[in-house]
Amino acid sequence: MKGDWRTKGAYNGKRESVHGQRRRGAVSQSRRADKKPGLHERHRRNSPVKTVYIGGQDAVDASGAIVGKGDIGAQTGQVLRNIQAALEAAGAGLEHVIKWNVYLVQGQSLQRGFEVFQRVWGRRPNPPAITGMFVAGLAHPDYLVEIDVVAVVPQQSNEEQVR
Repeated sequence: MKGDWRTKGAYNGKRESVHGQRRRGAVSQSRRADKKPGLHERHRRNSPVKTVYIGGQDAVDASGAIVGKGDIGAQTGQVLRNIQAALEAAGAGLEHVIKWNVYLVQGQSLQRGFEVFQRVWGRRPNPPAITGMFVAGLAHPDYLVEIDVVAVVPQQSNEEQVR
């Protein structure tokens, strides 16, 4: 395939590099700094959005303590606080989330967790797609819920220069 997208990052087979840059629609240009071989190249990639992937978050506070042992509502609240903090660190917010994956331990109340989610989500327009799954267990026996999200953030400046 043509293009400079392979020069910076490996291709993962999903039309994007492992660095999260979408291949389709992105424009990559390369210019030699000089006509002499062996000099570095500059690459510019234009993309209208930044995609943020937040891996599975559990009910753990900043000190590493499990919050709300045995309480699905308290755990859901902590998980959502963790997600908000991770999104902020990536320059995103809840309004940018397009997909939620919710893993709930069998026997827990989906409705109780969803009530907490609705309070946090509020009246934001365009709710994201949500997939809920009951699982036999999570990484720690006291975890009752785990959530991961995908967010898409429009970019103000869509030029990236790599040296």
